[in-house]
Amino acid sequence: MAEVIAANPDKVQEILGGNDKLLNWLTGQVMKAARGKANPKMVTEALKKALSME
Repeated sequence: MAEVIAANPDKVQEILGGNDKLLNWLTGQVMKAARGKANPKMVTEALKKALSME
C-alpha cells in the first residue's frame, strides 16, 4: 500500500484536498497490486488511516 501512495502523490494531494472519489481509485490500485487478494473495505480503511483522514 505504501508503494501505491508513494507512486501517486498527485492523487493523494487531491484526496486530501477533498476529492473522496479518488480514494476508490487508490483502493483499486492497491487491489491491483495485491492481485485481488486484499479485502477492499479493509484497504479503504487502511488508506484513510495512512492518509490521516480518520
